[in-house]
Amino acid sequence: MKNYRQDDCQRFIDTALLLEKTEKRMQDIYETMLSLHTKETAAVFFNNQGKAFHYNYVEYRDRAEDFALRLAVLLKDIPAESVVGLKLRNCPEWPLLFWAILMNGFTPLLIDARLAKENTINLVEQSAAKAVFADEKEDYGVPCFTLASVYESDSNPDFVPHWGNKVIFCSSGTTGAIKLMVFDGKALCAQIMSATSIPSHSQTLMHPGKINILGMIPFHHVFGFVAVFLWFTFFGKAIVYPYSINSRDLLYAIKKGQVTHVFSVPLFWDSIAQNIERSADDPDNKKGQGLLQRLIDYKTGKISKKEAGFAASRAFEKLVQKRVFGTQVEYCISGGGYLSPKTLNIINGVGYPLYNGYGMTEFGVSSVEQSPVLEDRLRASIGIPFAGVSYKLKNEKDGQGELLVKTGSLHIEEIIGGVHKEPEYDEEGYMATGDIAAIDADGRCYIRGRIKDVIINANGENVYPDELEFYFKGLPFLKQNVVLGVKGKKKGDEDVTLVLELDHVLNEMELKELNREFERLNNNLPNEKKVVRLLIYKNQLPLANGMKVKRYVIKELLENKKYDDFLNAEGGELSGKEAAKPKIDLSRFDAKEAREVLDKIKEVWGKILVVPAEKIEDNAHFEHDLGGDSMSYVAMVQDLNVACEVTIPIEKYGVLLTVDSFAEEILTIRHEG
Repeated sequence: MKNYRQDDCQRFIDTALLLEKTEKRMQDIYETMLSLHTKETAAVFFNNQGKAFHYNYVEYRDRAEDFALRLAVLLKDIPAESVVGLKLRNCPEWPLLFWAILMNGFTPLLIDARLAKENTINLVEQSAAKAVFADEKEDYGVPCFTLASVYESDSNPDFVPHWGNKVIFCSSGTTGAIKLMVFDGKALCAQIMSATSIPSHSQTLMHPGKINILGMIPFHHVFGFVAVFLWFTFFGKAIVYPYSINSRDLLYAIKKGQVTHVFSVPLFWDSIAQNIERSADDPDNKKGQGLLQRLIDYKTGKISKKEAGFAASRAFEKLVQKRVFGTQVEYCISGGGYLSPKTLNIINGVGYPLYNGYGMTEFGVSSVEQSPVLEDRLRASIGIPFAGVSYKLKNEKDGQGELLVKTGSLHIEEIIGGVHKEPEYDEEGYMATGDIAAIDADGRCYIRGRIKDVIINANGENVYPDELEFYFKGLPFLKQNVVLGVKGKKKGDEDVTLVLELDHVLNEMELKELNREFERLNNNLPNEKKVVRLLIYKNQLPLANGMKVKRYVIKELLENKKYDDFLNAEGGELSGKEAAKPKIDLSRFDAKEAREVLDKIKEVWGKILVVPAEKIEDNAHFEHDLGGDSMSYVAMVQDLNVACEVTIPIEKYGVLLTVDSFAEEILTIRHEG
């Protein structure tokens, strides 16, 4: 990576600070940007044959203003300052249409291009939008225009821009009340100026040289809008648009478009890490497998250059990178959710610097880890706040608390169910994020999880579902998963529940394979993190912005006992809560002996926990179902040893937690001991 001089970095800072001398309107962002950049490439894109095209910043201005002339005709009957929906997938025309809407005095409402028609209609109604631009023509109850409509429209040669100054982001658009967040030019200027702290920490995130950033994150999402579209166009960089977001087209765009910066969500990075792992597990390539692992271990500081041998060479690193993104990628960011240490380790281990970032729709992007020191980014820190942003913790306990953020880029208004209100913040101007975080002595922040998502188990321990979701990503046949807490029998207690979306309908043998691997993984977890209930979701799990599973939707279905979309771990229909619990297959043992052992365990449990044995189910959980604790657990195992004439190994203490898991262990000891 080239080292840039101090005056180069200062020029970058001065560019952002030009906005300080303006009225800080959307018009000022547009005009300042295009006054600074001319022949630099603004967009790279591909047709369905893979041929590359591009336009520069002069053409950017010409095309945006041509769109504005055409919109003046298309939208001539719509009152000034109206809301106009922008429901396009990322494409070279998206920025042009965005600015053209603003030039006509309207407020763009940024809509997920994949949002269902019914939900789009709801969003249009609640925002009072007067028109929608979409990939396909639909009846949303207001005029709907496609890009073809724009290109085919006449233009108004007498048009004079009369700029709008607001942009609206929205929640995922369910059938209920939608939260709309309104930003003005001042807030978005503050977002751009927050980048002035970058050169003092990093010369790779943003620098005076050539940067091609992948236009993958949807621009309707605040991560894509700010971290890709707003920042990188303002500083005169090129956005590379893949033909589609399938993996083949993405990788083609990264390599063919010479992408230097890849920003995406954890789901994307997890899949890349898993693909790298699979290549290392190829049984026909044992030599290559060892080299790849040594490369990762060397790059992440686990072994020396001498121990790594050829794996430590730049030649081998290039060979590996050519199979992933190519050798030109110099900066990667993950944002929008939990980033696992394992994924960080693998991606950084093959030579792609992957950093963790943070932001919210309410205030944009507030920080990213920028340290060039590998150890810093492997800790999954979100870094220190950008310029003009500050963090603090609320209700701090054991070094953790709710993260509060103060920033000039905070949205100016919320619209919920048609009701307008100001954003909420404390007397010092800090907004509560709902995220649990820790801040170290250097000011680096670490996100632990969402307050509303944290699972409180029977012992009052906090369980963070993001960590468990990644832990179980290796299950066979898995397409997507979600971990959540479902109200247990005790007040305030939640059962850790794992819901799987599988890649196909499993047969009996595949279900057994899935359950065996689940049990193996689950048994290796500490007691407080163990999954109590395993379920299979029949359909696609609902996603927010196509990125994260909507936990609350699944949670509401289960707590309201709406089981139509679920199967139990054996693939059977759910008729009640008890049917949802995984059961251990004891069919390999004599049925009479297995029954006797199950009944003996229930008898011992009944005495220890003062519960009628006949009311204890075969798969009852000692803690979650019956209220046992660690002290009574030890006494129970000792009594079982005597009653069943076995010695359960100490390493199994805390691993065995259900009646049938104890039965399986006891029967195995009897027959193999």
